[in-house]
Amino acid sequence: MTAAVEFRTHVDQSCRYSEEFINIYYECMDKKRRNLIRLYLDKATLVWNGNAVSGQDALGEFFESLPSSEFQVHTLDCQPVHEQATQGQTTMLVVTAGLVKFDGNKQRYFNQNFLLTAQTSPNSEQPVWKIASDCFRFQDWAS
Repeated sequence: MTAAVEFRTHVDQSCRYSEEFINIYYECMDKKRRNLIRLYLDKATLVWNGNAVSGQDALGEFFESLPSSEFQVHTLDCQPVHEQATQGQTTMLVVTAGLVKFDGNKQRYFNQNFLLTAQTSPNSEQPVWKIASDCFRFQDWAS
């Protein structure tokens, strides 16, 4: 397999995996929030509008403190991260943008970047993707 064909295969797989992941992530965020931390690595970091939260306990508390939400993802982009940059760990960058309405608040634009790493699963040949890093930002100016 040539390097170009191998890279194209990586890109195609990343697109498929990222779509599946994003569907699961935002469904959990909107409807099964207590399950959300299962999508994060134990030492994952979330930066939410400039505020950092690290570790599963802190993430769980943070997500539970948020009002209920309705996310609409309008754009999704992804790319594999070269293995030289991640010490051989299969990793991809996933970028989403759209609208979110938190209960009691007006609808706002957001974007979110995920760095996902592949974890082997004993029950499946497909990797289980976990969030290593997550950065969420509102895109409108608070008035």
